[in-house]
Amino acid sequence: MLRISRDLVIDEDDIEIVFVRASGPGGQNVNKVSTSAQLRFDTRRLTIPEDASIRLARIAGQRMTKDGVIVIHAQRFRTQERNRQDAIDRLVEILREAMIRPTPRRATRPTYASKQRRLDGKKRRGDVKAGRGGRFDD
Repeated sequence: MLRISRDLVIDEDDIEIVFVRASGPGGQNVNKVSTSAQLRFDTRRLTIPEDASIRLARIAGQRMTKDGVIVIHAQRFRTQERNRQDAIDRLVEILREAMIRPTPRRATRPTYASKQRRLDGKKRRGDVKAGRGGRFDD
């Protein structure tokens, strides 16, 4: 069992990991060994609030299919075990981030003193610009 947050725990049996050949440079090793981990996790098995599932879909982005399956490719390391752990860590990080409810923004008003400072600055700037126009007596 993986503990994501206080309210969310997922079973490791729900996570499906398949090892495939990694792409990119790596010489002969990359052609022989399947070290890249492909993690698949069905989010429909989760029981999370509606707002958290919306945040999860936004955070996962392209990694989530239309069916609600999160697919993560991990090929950063040379061994299967490290790539497997990297993929699981990335999944846990996505789920943790989705479970955090953002604090709502409270509308505030500028103080009287800050309004006065702004107006004083505008007045000073206007006086500087007004003083630039010179009359030429020819």
